[in-house]
Formats: sequence, structure tokens, C-alpha cells
Amino acid sequence: MLARSYGPANYFFRRADELKPRQAANLHDLGACSVMLARTKFKEMNHAAAMREVDAAISYYTAVLDVDPGHEASIVGKNIALELKGQFDEALQHAQWAAEFVGPAAKQYVFLARELEERGDRDGALLRYRQAVAMEPGSAEAHRAIAEFLLRNRNETAAVKHLQAAFRLDPTDKWVLAQLAERGAVPTIAPERAAKP
Repeated sequence: MLARSYGPANYFFRRADELKPRQAANLHDLGACSVMLARTKFKEMNHAAAMREVDAAISYYTAVLDVDPGHEASIVGKNIALELKGQFDEALQHAQWAAEFVGPAAKQYVFLARELEERGDRDGALLRYRQAVAMEPGSAEAHRAIAEFLLRNRNETAAVKHLQAAFRLDPTDKWVLAQLAERGAVPTIAPERAAKP
């Protein structure tokens, strides 16, 4: 798969599934391989074959989520496959399901927020970003995600507060540090925190 030989990779993943059926990691890889095959078929203008691969990907990801509902890569993969199929409402419902039933985890709410933002629902997205931060105030990723959203929507003041929180939680994030430096808002941190790799 890394060599972009998706056909042979798909064969070997299917063979592995025959030898050791319904293993989450292998099913996920089958889903990812099917998505890549679908993209190749779309480029070749072979839409019927592409849609067969998309349906296969959805099936594989669903099988993973049946045995491991929190399998994050399969949640994202299924969402991508649904969007490739043009099922944007189903993709959004899938993201909402993940936020409600897989969590509660800030990552799931950030995922849902990004899906809502993609569909132009900025108010819904902001609410989910805020929920992610409220749910896990110690998550640098949640603070960074809402800061990115706020910067995209030109709310610098609120963004800087979340950038500073993200920096305090993870002073090694170069993007956060660059954003703060650009705005002259780098907070001071305790020396022992700054020394951590």
C-alpha cells in the first residue's frame, strides 16, 4: 500500500482476513485500501468501479466499528468514504453519532465541529469546539482546534486565549508558538515545563 500498489495490497489484506477473520486492524487497512482504490478509479473516470470500492470501504469500516466503536481511524475513514459517495448528511450523522456514543472525548467533538464547519454551520461548529474544551480543559489539541477555528473566523482576541492555553499545555507545538509570536502574545511558562522535550 505504501508503494501505491493498491490492487495487490487489497488482495493481501483480503487474504489476511480469510486467515484471521474480523481483526479490527486488518479491516481498517482493507477500508483504507478500498478508499485509495476508489480515488484511483475516480481519476480513471471509472465511476462504477469507484463506487464499488467506496461501498466496500464503508462496509469494512462499519465492521471495525461494530467490534470497536472507539476505533478513531475507522470513524474518520468511514466519514471520508461516505463523503466520497456523496452522502454528506450520512457523514454528518456519523460524526454526531461518534461524538455522542464513542466519547465523551474532546477528539470526537473536534471531529464533529470540523464536519459542521465544512458544511457551513459555524455556530454549530463553535458550540462543539467549546464543548471539546469544556470536556477536556487540559487538552492542548482541543484548545488549538478552537483557536484555529477562531482565527479562520477573525476572532483574534478569543483565539489568542486558546493559543496561550494550548501553549501552556504543550510548549513544544511550533505552530501555536508561531501564532502567538506573530501576535506578540507568548506567555511565560515555568522553566521545568519549558525544558521538557
